[in-house]
Amino acid sequence: MDVNIVDTTLRDGEQKAGIALGINEKVKIAKILNDMGIYQIEAGSAAMGGEEKASIEEIAALGLKSKISSWNRANIKDIDASIDCGVDIVHISIPTSDLQIKSKLGKDKAWVLERIKKCTTYALEKGYEVTVGMEDAARSDISFLIEFCTVVSEIGIKRIRYSDTVGISHPRKVFYSIKKLLQEVPIEIEIHAHNDFGMALANSLVAVEAGAKFVNCTISGVGERAGNCDFIKFAKYLGDRHRDGT
Repeated sequence: MDVNIVDTTLRDGEQKAGIALGINEKVKIAKILNDMGIYQIEAGSAAMGGEEKASIEEIAALGLKSKISSWNRANIKDIDASIDCGVDIVHISIPTSDLQIKSKLGKDKAWVLERIKKCTTYALEKGYEVTVGMEDAARSDISFLIEFCTVVSEIGIKRIRYSDTVGISHPRKVFYSIKKLLQEVPIEIEIHAHNDFGMALANSLVAVEAGAKFVNCTISGVGERAGNCDFIKFAKYLGDRHRDGT
């Protein structure tokens, strides 16, 4: 099965209560992830500055086989901070649910579409590979997700991240949404699942069944609140299925 792991231990994983990693620790973890054959390492959010930005710069300079990415809000200053670090991939994230568009941004859907067009075009014109995250996609209207994906696809974005930001989705919903998006838009999909109701692994696996080619994981499932999809459990399940021929 063709699945690429995007490890976010150094970004989302570090948001777990009690975890605080220094530059040397992050570099060591990045090297281990690279040796594990991880496709992409989400090294952090450069816009935070300080040690966070310095660690991303250091990891990006290692010349690892794993692609290095930095997480950004839909903000030109954020994107510039990531570009300063010399990352391989600029990831730009923006809310797509009615709830978060209103409560987090104080904007509307038209603004979201214009903002993501502006930011993705800017990063692409700088010569970077760009991926786009749909925050709170699991609570978003599917028709708007289709419109959103169509807009970024036409700009030149090849991969989007479907995020269950608050960890409330379930396999049937995830399967339907991802299948529908792939039917409607020529784009690759990455799943980002949280574990608030213990469904991160199940939702990640069913996303792959629906056609997602990229899966966000963390080491031991660490992450914000209840955590993210556990890489070892995810890999073991896929390995066992492959051996069983299912």
